Amino acid sequence: MLVKVYGSAVFGVGATTITIEVNVSRGAKFILVGLPDNAVKESKPRIHVALYNQGFRWPGFKVVVNMSPADIRKEGSAYDLPIAMGVLVGSKQLVAENIADFVIMGELSLDGTILPIKGALPIAIQARKEGFKGLILPAKNAKEAAIVDNIDVYGMSTIEELSRFFKNPEEFKPVFVDTRALFREEQSSMKNDFSEVKGQENIKRALEIAAAGGHNVILIGPPGSGKTMLAKRFPSILPPLSLAEALETTKIHSVAGRLNGNASLIALRPFRSPHHTISDVALVGGGTVPQPGEISLAHNGVLFLDELPEFKRTVLEVMRQPLEDRQITISRSRFSIDYPASFTLVASMNPCPCGYYNHPDKQCVCAPGLVQKYLNRISGPLLDRIDLHVEVTPVSFDEMIDSELSESSAIIRKRVVQARERQEERFQEHQFYSNAQMDTAVLKKYCTINDESLSMLKLAMEKLNLSARAYDRILKVSRTIADLDGSDRIETVHLAEAIHYRNLDREAWAG
Repeated sequence: MLVKVYGSAVFGVGATTITIEVNVSRGAKFILVGLPDNAVKESKPRIHVALYNQGFRWPGFKVVVNMSPADIRKEGSAYDLPIAMGVLVGSKQLVAENIADFVIMGELSLDGTILPIKGALPIAIQARKEGFKGLILPAKNAKEAAIVDNIDVYGMSTIEELSRFFKNPEEFKPVFVDTRALFREEQSSMKNDFSEVKGQENIKRALEIAAAGGHNVILIGPPGSGKTMLAKRFPSILPPLSLAEALETTKIHSVAGRLNGNASLIALRPFRSPHHTISDVALVGGGTVPQPGEISLAHNGVLFLDELPEFKRTVLEVMRQPLEDRQITISRSRFSIDYPASFTLVASMNPCPCGYYNHPDKQCVCAPGLVQKYLNRISGPLLDRIDLHVEVTPVSFDEMIDSELSESSAIIRKRVVQARERQEERFQEHQFYSNAQMDTAVLKKYCTINDESLSMLKLAMEKLNLSARAYDRILKVSRTIADLDGSDRIETVHLAEAIHYRNLDREAWAG
């Protein structure tokens, strides 16, 4: 008997429907075709034992399984469940006339329990797009997939439970998630707040500008000056995620298998902080079975690189293209995958190996030339792509014991949102959402300056030996500062502040 069961293959951050044809006929072999990997080829013993432990049996006939389209590689153990259901129906142990109305995915343990899978959200989106009636997934993935409306999602724990579903479907109700209510609830769970930061008003100002314009920022200062504390609170002043951005972010984390069993929607901007021992593949994505890297997991959020010079040079250099294009392409001989990577980079570093160069109280003990050598670990092209270079100085004792609370993240975020709204109105004819994304043509249109400002910028370019890219970055930052001030024009004071945030370029810093 021939049975068709439908599954799905996750490819990049999308999914492709897979038709699993199971034919049970006279003979004694098990044949699996359709470009399966080793995990799929090993499914027979898992399915065999799982069926036995759930009160079923492996048929004593020839079983041929074809997975089409045959030119797409089928990877992972998530095809255990659809193959098992095809075997049960094909051997007439189960009657399921409507099995073709559902997409079925799940890994099986030997006792018949259905284990969670990766990529439930893109699978649900593709199933709805192709008009399937419902989706059958492991119980732990059901809430994640149920945020997609107009498709019924059923969470199953065992094969026996799934067999009862096809016998008496009225006993089971689809999982329901009120996406908008969940979204509103999750957005109010911000943990860190800028009101907890004592002093550092100039650093808060720089981070406010970075948040308002989507600019990358690097914090340079001695140990204990508050660089990490400030960076961890940076997401609290970013504009709230829209529902579309939340779904896009959740889809990436779903593909990477980073959602826990209770999570269904990521409503807060991600904050990723990889250790400096990370490899270049782990940062940008890829691998034998391509997976999103840290830069994609930080999509629509913040990528924090603490102790930037300690990262391997090759790791830092692979970020150049994603910082410009806001996506990363993983290429292989047979295919290529695009992962989104629109993130804000926040980096921090000590000014020198000992950490006390330019410290107001402590003496730097580094040998001559060592400060410049330490800074040289960060290449000029990468430093050019960071818009704001900010020197962080230690907080005084009087500031630390001050009981008065600083300005809260909510107040700063309100100004940031107002600045973003101005940008959204300005760029409504373009595919931009922030000043940091402006290309050359748009930059010339919206970042015009007067003669006085032009003379100031020329002097800064010559004195700091800045590149053409740094010139563009200064104009973009000055446009953001003007937006925060509610100004339609870039004034000289706006440009002066933007130039100030380039004063840590290597000639000015360690020269």
